[in-house]
Amino acid sequence: MKSTLIIVALLLMLGGCKSTGGPTLYQQLDGKAGIERLIDSFINQIARDEKIIHYFEDANITHFRDGFINHLCALTDGPCEYIGDDMVAIHTGMNINETDFNHVVELLINAMNELNINHTVQNKVLAKMAPLRAEIIEI
Repeated sequence: MKSTLIIVALLLMLGGCKSTGGPTLYQQLDGKAGIERLIDSFINQIARDEKIIHYFEDANITHFRDGFINHLCALTDGPCEYIGDDMVAIHTGMNINETDFNHVVELLINAMNELNINHTVQNKVLAKMAPLRAEIIEI
């Protein structure tokens, strides 16, 4: 018990230090299998959502799934290299507004919650994806 408290105290003190040997975000998501589960859950969230589904009416869902898995794998420091189109090319002409973008983020959070991904990992995923926001929303 005492050694556990010491370890917890050390982890708290090192919280501000950059970890060099800990698991990557990719590993924290359970690797490719975990990312596949997340994207499948996310796609199911989208399919059940009347507000968002129209953005995907003409989409090749298999292509979307494979591309998103590869992109998320690369974003989370996995062994993948994303070679698909950039976010501007993918989303130009879709007229995605801020409200709908935020709603899609909520659906992704719902998918992560459905898979019991802890909130610390969720926040890391969202932080990795946040810079893409400006490339997706059309004003």
